[in-house]
Amino acid sequence: MTILLEPLIQTPPPGPNARALVERDRKVTSPSYIKEYPLVVERGEGPWIYDVDGNRFLDFMAGIATASTGHAHPKVVFAIHEAADKFLHICGTDFYYESFAALCERLAGYVPAMGPKKVFLTNSGTEAIEGALKLVRAHTRRPYVIAFKGAFHGRTYGAISLNSSKVGHRAFFGPLLPGVMHVPYPTANTSDVAAILEADWFKSHVDPREVAAIFIEPILGEGGYVVPPVSALEGLRELCDVHGILLVFDEIQTGVGRTGSMFAAEHFGVMPDVFCAAKGLGSGMPIGAIVAREKVMTWPRGSHGSTFGGNPVCCAAALATLDVIEPLLPEVLETGEYMRSKLRVLQPSHPVLADVRGVGLMIGAEFRIPKTREPATEYVAALEQLAFQKGLLLLSCGVSTIRFAPPLIIGHHEVDVGLRVLEECLIELDGRFDVAPARAAR
Repeated sequence: MTILLEPLIQTPPPGPNARALVERDRKVTSPSYIKEYPLVVERGEGPWIYDVDGNRFLDFMAGIATASTGHAHPKVVFAIHEAADKFLHICGTDFYYESFAALCERLAGYVPAMGPKKVFLTNSGTEAIEGALKLVRAHTRRPYVIAFKGAFHGRTYGAISLNSSKVGHRAFFGPLLPGVMHVPYPTANTSDVAAILEADWFKSHVDPREVAAIFIEPILGEGGYVVPPVSALEGLRELCDVHGILLVFDEIQTGVGRTGSMFAAEHFGVMPDVFCAAKGLGSGMPIGAIVAREKVMTWPRGSHGSTFGGNPVCCAAALATLDVIEPLLPEVLETGEYMRSKLRVLQPSHPVLADVRGVGLMIGAEFRIPKTREPATEYVAALEQLAFQKGLLLLSCGVSTIRFAPPLIIGHHEVDVGLRVLEECLIELDGRFDVAPARAAR
């Protein structure tokens, strides 16, 4: 019998145990950590997080879309234990083991329309992006790459050179990687990016014969959970084919079932030459991958490697994760549509909720001040904090968007509970920020 849980706040967070640990942390950890709110985790189970003071939270952010199977999924935990009992590490760059080959086989089998593929396993998404940058330049012998405004690809040097979502990711770290150009991300207003590149950039800024690759998130993540028109991705594919440019999909947040397809490329029907995966691949264990067409992954022996990439325990977690998620994909699509429909029901009563968008369980709710249509940045910041106080874990993205990236195992009950808490927050904040709809005169 399934027990239907709800958030439980026994001690207003942060409680005494949480405050003590936060203080210990602050004394010794880097000030660069963000720490969105004082959540101090004791354990997790499914879509629920328990803090050190006994509070229970419904998790709608899943460690930024990493806890794809929920917290401590028994099949994933069993696979980790079984692998750890055998051996913890032996460096997949230099030696062989079964789980490494098995995971590469699984990943190479997805997005079959790409044709034969080869896989390089990494520790993280940003490491996958760094490797992909090396790969596309090595394969094409071209120096330039194109990325998009609003993009987020990670925190290391090549990745932040591709980033264009928040200046804080790049400030005072320059000079950054040369040869990176940023163009507008495709939206309904700027859908034909390929035409813009052809008519402007390739005539005034860079010869397309020098462009190695175009890096794009098939759904903009940190930049606001923006879903591009399919025609825009199709146009980029055609443009790359004409000029011999490689198309790279950053599927670090969109991949591993998040969109209801194993990878967003399958959802949109547009095939990249390379895609990068991570986040939900290991249900929270650190693992990522570069997956490229066989004819593209041509770098020679010893030109790229990783000490910990494809660690055997992480490979076991990834294989178990894929086993759990593959049969869930239809449910992810259905639950995502259910969540979007429920969010849209809130819009007439809360006009500050300006837009609801997304695919599968990658959903963005954008907030704008009704009178001015300006981004409701302070409102969103307050919403994130208030939801935490009421037992709902949310994170923002973009300028004024709340992202909903819950574990892929949630069902209607969790959606209903989470959106009930969300509505309680909206009612309270609408009055505080004076954005409630005007009452009709009697």
